[in-house]
Amino acid sequence: MNPFTPILQLVGSGATAYLMASQIRDVKTRPNVLAGFQLAESGSVPFLSKLSDRARAEGDDWLADKLAQHTNDERRHGQIFANALKQLNKEVIDFKASTDSSEPSQEKRGPFIEAYFRGYTQADLKPEVIEWPIFFASTHILEADACQDFRLMAQALEGVPNMEKIQAGILSVSKDEERHASYLKEAMLRRYGYLTTTSLIHEWRSRKVDALLAMVWGLIQRQGAMRTLAQDRVDAPAESQEAKLAVPQAA
Repeated sequence: MNPFTPILQLVGSGATAYLMASQIRDVKTRPNVLAGFQLAESGSVPFLSKLSDRARAEGDDWLADKLAQHTNDERRHGQIFANALKQLNKEVIDFKASTDSSEPSQEKRGPFIEAYFRGYTQADLKPEVIEWPIFFASTHILEADACQDFRLMAQALEGVPNMEKIQAGILSVSKDEERHASYLKEAMLRRYGYLTTTSLIHEWRSRKVDALLAMVWGLIQRQGAMRTLAQDRVDAPAESQEAKLAVPQAA
Protein backbone atom coordinates (compact mmCIF):
# COMPACT_ATOMS: atom_id res chain seq x y z
CA MET A 1 0.00 0.00 0.00
CA ASN A 2 1.21 3.50 -0.83
CA PRO A 3 2.66 5.02 2.37
CA PHE A 4 0.60 8.17 1.77
CA THR A 5 -2.66 6.20 1.51
CA PRO A 6 -3.52 6.43 5.25
CA ILE A 7 -2.98 10.19 5.18
CA LEU A 8 -5.02 10.64 2.01
CA GLN A 9 -7.70 8.37 3.45
CA LEU A 10 -7.90 10.50 6.60
CA VAL A 11 -8.14 13.72 4.58
CA GLY A 12 -10.61 12.28 2.09
CA SER A 13 -12.87 10.68 4.68
CA GLY A 14 -12.81 13.85 6.76
CA ALA A 15 -13.79 15.99 3.79
CA THR A 16 -16.55 13.55 2.82
CA ALA A 17 -17.89 13.45 6.38
CA TYR A 18 -17.96 17.26 6.55
CA LEU A 19 -19.73 17.52 3.19
CA MET A 20 -22.37 14.93 4.03
CA ALA A 21 -22.97 16.34 7.50
CA SER A 22 -23.45 19.86 6.16
CA GLN A 23 -25.76 18.66 3.39
CA ILE A 24 -27.93 16.54 5.70
CA ARG A 25 -28.33 19.51 8.07
CA ASP A 26 -29.22 21.96 5.29
CA VAL A 27 -32.96 21.96 4.62
CA LYS A 28 -32.32 22.66 0.93
CA THR A 29 -29.91 19.79 0.26
CA ARG A 30 -31.30 17.23 2.72
CA PRO A 31 -33.86 15.72 0.29
CA ASN A 32 -31.21 15.18 -2.38
CA VAL A 33 -28.93 13.39 0.09
CA LEU A 34 -31.74 11.10 1.27
CA ALA A 35 -32.83 10.41 -2.32
CA GLY A 36 -29.29 9.45 -3.27
CA PHE A 37 -29.15 6.93 -0.44
CA GLN A 38 -32.57 5.52 -1.31
CA LEU A 39 -31.45 4.92 -4.89
CA ALA A 40 -28.13 3.39 -3.84
CA GLU A 41 -29.56 1.07 -1.18
CA SER A 42 -32.56 -0.08 -3.21
CA GLY A 43 -30.47 -0.37 -6.36
CA SER A 44 -28.17 -2.95 -4.78
CA VAL A 45 -31.01 -5.38 -3.98
CA PRO A 46 -31.15 -7.27 -7.33
CA PHE A 47 -27.34 -7.55 -7.43
CA LEU A 48 -27.08 -9.01 -3.94
CA SER A 49 -30.03 -11.32 -4.47
CA LYS A 50 -28.39 -12.83 -7.56
CA LEU A 51 -25.11 -13.21 -5.67
CA SER A 52 -26.95 -15.07 -2.92
CA ASP A 53 -28.44 -17.46 -5.48
CA ARG A 54 -25.01 -17.94 -7.03
CA ALA A 55 -23.39 -18.73 -3.68
CA ARG A 56 -26.15 -21.25 -2.96
CA ALA A 57 -25.61 -22.92 -6.35
CA GLU A 58 -21.88 -23.10 -5.62
CA GLY A 59 -22.56 -24.90 -2.36
CA ASP A 60 -21.64 -22.09 0.06
CA ASP A 61 -24.78 -21.95 2.21
CA TRP A 62 -23.12 -19.76 4.86
CA LEU A 63 -22.35 -17.06 2.29
CA ALA A 64 -25.73 -17.46 0.61
CA ASP A 65 -27.50 -16.83 3.93
CA LYS A 66 -25.33 -13.80 4.69
CA LEU A 67 -26.04 -12.34 1.25
CA ALA A 68 -29.76 -13.02 1.62
CA GLN A 69 -29.77 -11.09 4.91
CA HIS A 70 -27.73 -8.33 3.26
CA THR A 71 -30.33 -8.18 0.48
CA ASN A 72 -33.17 -7.83 2.99
CA ASP A 73 -31.25 -5.13 4.87
CA GLU A 74 -30.68 -3.07 1.73
CA ARG A 75 -34.36 -3.37 0.80
CA ARG A 76 -35.27 -2.12 4.28
CA HIS A 77 -32.72 0.70 4.03
CA GLY A 78 -34.32 1.87 0.80
CA GLN A 79 -37.66 2.03 2.60
CA ILE A 80 -36.11 3.92 5.53
CA PHE A 81 -34.86 6.64 3.20
CA ALA A 82 -38.13 6.64 1.23
CA ASN A 83 -40.02 7.22 4.50
CA ALA A 84 -37.58 9.98 5.43
CA LEU A 85 -38.29 11.70 2.12
CA LYS A 86 -42.01 11.22 2.66
CA GLN A 87 -41.70 13.00 6.01
CA LEU A 88 -40.30 15.95 4.04
CA ASN A 89 -43.09 15.61 1.43
CA LYS A 90 -40.49 14.60 -1.16
CA GLU A 91 -39.86 11.53 -3.30
CA VAL A 92 -37.20 10.18 -5.63
CA ILE A 93 -37.52 11.33 -9.23
CA ASP A 94 -38.57 8.45 -11.50
CA PHE A 95 -35.85 8.77 -14.11
CA LYS A 96 -37.07 5.72 -16.03
CA ALA A 97 -40.46 7.32 -16.56
CA SER A 98 -38.84 10.50 -17.90
CA THR A 99 -36.58 8.63 -20.34
CA ASP A 100 -37.50 7.29 -23.74
CA SER A 101 -37.78 3.56 -23.08
CA SER A 102 -37.15 2.80 -26.74
CA GLU A 103 -33.53 3.86 -26.29
CA PRO A 104 -31.26 1.54 -24.25
CA SER A 105 -29.66 3.12 -21.21
CA GLN A 106 -26.00 3.97 -21.75
CA GLU A 107 -25.49 5.86 -18.52
CA LYS A 108 -21.82 6.51 -17.94
CA ARG A 109 -20.29 5.48 -14.64
CA GLY A 110 -19.60 8.41 -12.34
CA PRO A 111 -16.01 9.43 -11.53
CA PHE A 112 -16.05 7.66 -8.17
CA ILE A 113 -17.16 4.29 -9.57
CA GLU A 114 -14.94 4.70 -12.63
CA ALA A 115 -11.86 5.18 -10.44
CA TYR A 116 -12.83 2.61 -7.81
CA PHE A 117 -13.32 -0.14 -10.39
CA ARG A 118 -10.53 0.99 -12.67
CA GLY A 119 -9.55 -1.86 -14.99
CA TYR A 120 -12.92 -3.61 -14.75
CA THR A 121 -15.79 -3.23 -17.21
CA GLN A 122 -19.46 -3.25 -16.25
CA ALA A 123 -19.63 -6.75 -17.73
CA ASP A 124 -16.86 -7.87 -15.36
CA LEU A 125 -18.92 -6.71 -12.38
CA LYS A 126 -22.19 -8.48 -13.12
CA PRO A 127 -23.30 -10.76 -10.25
CA GLU A 128 -23.13 -13.85 -12.44
CA VAL A 129 -19.43 -13.41 -13.19
CA ILE A 130 -17.81 -10.99 -10.72
CA GLU A 131 -14.83 -12.61 -9.04
CA TRP A 132 -15.55 -13.19 -5.36
CA PRO A 133 -12.35 -11.48 -4.09
CA ILE A 134 -13.33 -8.32 -5.99
CA PHE A 135 -16.83 -8.34 -4.56
CA PHE A 136 -15.77 -9.15 -1.00
CA ALA A 137 -12.99 -6.57 -0.74
CA SER A 138 -14.58 -3.71 -2.67
CA THR A 139 -17.89 -4.04 -0.82
CA HIS A 140 -16.19 -4.49 2.56
CA ILE A 141 -14.45 -1.12 2.16
CA LEU A 142 -17.64 0.63 1.05
CA GLU A 143 -19.71 -0.85 3.88
CA ALA A 144 -17.09 -0.12 6.55
CA ASP A 145 -16.84 3.52 5.46
CA ALA A 146 -20.60 3.88 5.03
CA CYS A 147 -21.07 2.76 8.64
CA GLN A 148 -18.96 5.69 9.82
CA ASP A 149 -20.50 8.16 7.36
CA PHE A 150 -24.06 7.32 8.42
CA ARG A 151 -23.12 7.57 12.09
CA LEU A 152 -21.66 11.05 11.56
CA MET A 153 -24.71 12.16 9.57
CA ALA A 154 -26.99 11.01 12.37
CA GLN A 155 -24.90 13.01 14.81
CA ALA A 156 -25.17 16.03 12.51
CA LEU A 157 -28.96 15.90 12.87
CA GLU A 158 -28.73 16.18 16.64
CA GLY A 159 -30.81 19.14 17.75
CA VAL A 160 -32.41 19.70 14.32
CA PRO A 161 -36.19 20.03 14.90
CA ASN A 162 -38.38 17.06 13.97
CA MET A 163 -35.49 14.94 12.72
CA GLU A 164 -35.64 12.30 15.48
CA LYS A 165 -37.21 9.57 13.29
CA ILE A 166 -34.87 10.24 10.39
CA GLN A 167 -31.91 10.28 12.75
CA ALA A 168 -32.94 6.95 14.29
CA GLY A 169 -33.38 5.43 10.83
CA ILE A 170 -29.92 6.53 9.72
CA LEU A 171 -28.39 5.09 12.90
CA SER A 172 -30.04 1.73 12.28
CA VAL A 173 -28.60 1.73 8.74
CA SER A 174 -25.16 2.46 10.19
CA LYS A 175 -25.36 -0.59 12.46
CA ASP A 176 -26.33 -2.82 9.56
CA GLU A 177 -23.45 -1.54 7.44
CA GLU A 178 -21.05 -2.42 10.24
CA ARG A 179 -22.41 -5.96 10.30
CA HIS A 180 -22.10 -6.21 6.51
CA ALA A 181 -18.48 -5.11 6.59
CA SER A 182 -17.80 -7.72 9.27
CA TYR A 183 -19.26 -10.71 7.41
CA LEU A 184 -17.52 -9.70 4.17
CA LYS A 185 -14.17 -9.69 5.95
CA GLU A 186 -15.02 -13.02 7.53
CA ALA A 187 -15.86 -14.39 4.07
CA MET A 188 -12.40 -13.38 2.84
CA LEU A 189 -10.69 -14.91 5.86
CA ARG A 190 -12.61 -18.16 5.41
CA ARG A 191 -11.63 -18.46 1.76
CA TYR A 192 -8.23 -16.83 1.46
CA GLY A 193 -6.63 -16.60 4.89
CA TYR A 194 -5.19 -13.63 6.76
CA LEU A 195 -2.38 -12.52 4.42
CA THR A 196 -4.45 -12.50 1.23
CA THR A 197 -7.35 -10.83 3.04
CA THR A 198 -5.05 -8.09 4.31
CA SER A 199 -3.62 -7.60 0.82
CA LEU A 200 -7.11 -7.34 -0.71
CA ILE A 201 -8.23 -4.80 1.88
CA HIS A 202 -5.12 -2.69 1.31
CA GLU A 203 -5.64 -2.77 -2.47
CA TRP A 204 -9.25 -1.64 -2.27
CA ARG A 205 -8.51 0.91 0.42
CA SER A 206 -6.03 2.48 -2.02
CA ARG A 207 -8.65 2.35 -4.76
CA LYS A 208 -11.15 4.07 -2.46
CA VAL A 209 -8.70 6.91 -1.84
CA ASP A 210 -8.18 7.33 -5.59
CA ALA A 211 -11.94 7.26 -6.11
CA LEU A 212 -12.52 9.96 -3.49
CA LEU A 213 -9.95 12.19 -5.19
CA ALA A 214 -11.64 11.59 -8.55
CA MET A 215 -15.02 12.46 -7.03
CA VAL A 216 -13.69 15.69 -5.54
CA TRP A 217 -12.08 16.65 -8.85
CA GLY A 218 -15.38 15.98 -10.58
CA LEU A 219 -17.19 18.26 -8.11
CA ILE A 220 -14.62 20.99 -8.76
CA GLN A 221 -15.13 20.68 -12.51
CA ARG A 222 -18.90 20.93 -12.04
CA GLN A 223 -18.40 23.82 -9.60
CA GLY A 224 -20.17 21.85 -6.90
CA ALA A 225 -23.30 21.24 -8.97
CA MET A 226 -25.00 17.93 -8.18
CA ARG A 227 -27.71 16.03 -10.03
CA THR A 228 -31.19 16.64 -8.65
CA LEU A 229 -32.61 13.37 -7.33
CA ALA A 230 -35.67 14.43 -5.33
CA GLN A 231 -38.91 16.18 -6.17
CA ASP A 232 -42.13 17.18 -4.42
CA ARG A 233 -44.43 14.23 -3.80
CA VAL A 234 -47.22 13.97 -6.32
CA ASP A 235 -49.68 13.04 -3.57
CA ALA A 236 -48.20 15.41 -0.98
CA PRO A 237 -50.48 17.64 1.15
CA ALA A 238 -50.99 21.16 -0.12
CA GLU A 239 -48.89 22.60 2.67
CA SER A 240 -45.43 21.07 2.88
CA GLN A 241 -44.34 19.76 6.25
CA GLU A 242 -40.92 21.21 5.48
CA ALA A 243 -42.51 24.65 5.09
CA LYS A 244 -44.21 24.28 8.46
CA LEU A 245 -40.88 23.47 10.07
CA ALA A 246 -38.89 26.18 8.30
CA VAL A 247 -36.61 27.56 11.00
CA PRO A 248 -33.04 28.83 10.83
CA GLN A 249 -30.69 25.83 10.73
CA ALA A 250 -26.97 25.49 10.53
CA ALA A 251 -25.78 24.49 7.08
